[in-house]
Amino acid sequence: MATKIIILMGPTCVGKTAQSLAIAKLLNSPVICCDSRQIYKELKIGVARPSEEELSMAKHYFIASHSIHSPYSAGDYEREAWDLVMQLAPTHEYLLMTGGSGLYIDAFTDGFDRMPPTDPALREELVLIAEDPEGFEALQDRLKELDPVTWGRIDLANKRRVLRAVEVCLTSGKPYHYFLKHTPKQRPYEIEKIIMDRPREELYERIDRRVDQMMDRGLMEEARSLYPYKKLPALQTVGYRELFAHFNGEFSYPEALRLIKRNTRRYAKRQLTYWRDVPRKEDHPLLRPVPSL
Repeated sequence: MATKIIILMGPTCVGKTAQSLAIAKLLNSPVICCDSRQIYKELKIGVARPSEEELSMAKHYFIASHSIHSPYSAGDYEREAWDLVMQLAPTHEYLLMTGGSGLYIDAFTDGFDRMPPTDPALREELVLIAEDPEGFEALQDRLKELDPVTWGRIDLANKRRVLRAVEVCLTSGKPYHYFLKHTPKQRPYEIEKIIMDRPREELYERIDRRVDQMMDRGLMEEARSLYPYKKLPALQTVGYRELFAHFNGEFSYPEALRLIKRNTRRYAKRQLTYWRDVPRKEDHPLLRPVPSL
C-alpha cells in the first residue's frame, strides 16, 4: 500500500482546524500538525490550539508536544515528522498534515541544505544591535538588502529568525533562502499540497473576531503567566508580544488589542505571499465548506 501525504495549509484563521478534521475522518487519517507555535504545551489560547473536543475527534501529533524552554527548529521538525511518518505509513493509505508554518512545511517536503556554521563573534554583534529597537529595524532593512526573498517571507518581528538570516547572508555571501530548497531531498511518498484561502475582507473579519474571542477566553491571563519568559524565541509571537509590551506600560490595552488584530492580519498576508506560487484548487474534492467563527 503506497501512502500518500496530504498537506492542508493556509493562513491563520482561514478554517484549517475544521477542514482538517473533516478530511481526517474521510481519509481515516491522524492529523500531523505543522504549526511552529501549537507545538508548545505552554501556549494554548494565543496560538488557537484546537479544543479538547476537536482533539478527541482524531489522533493529533505535534500539538502541545514540546516545551518553550527547549530550543526547537524547522530542522528538528523535519527529522521528527519524518520519523513519525515512517512509523505510521505502513498502516495508513493517507496521512494528513496541516498547518500554517511555511518554513516547517518546506523543511518536511524539501529539507534543508547544510547551513554555514555559526560565527560566535558575528552572532554576538548582531544580538547587541538587535537589543535596541532602532538597531533591530536596521537589521530588518539589511536583510531586505541582502535577501529580499527571505525578507518578504519570514515574520520580520521574529528576532531570532531575522538575526539568523542576516548572519547566514553575511557568513556565506549567499542569500539565506539559497540554503532552504537549493537541493530538494527525494521523499519516499507522494505529497500533495492543498491551500485554503478566503476573500481578503472575509479573512480579516475572521481574524478580528478570533482575537476578540481569545481575549474573552483568557489570553490576557495566559500572557501574564508567560511574561517571565517573554524573551524566549517561542514567545516572539503575535498576541503575546503586544500584551507583554502593554504589561511594560508601553501602550494601553485598547492599543494592544488593535495591534494584535493588525499584526495578525499582516501575518496572514505574509503567509499568503509565501505560498503565492502554490496552485489554488478551490474545487478540490477534499475541501468542504467549514463553519464561520
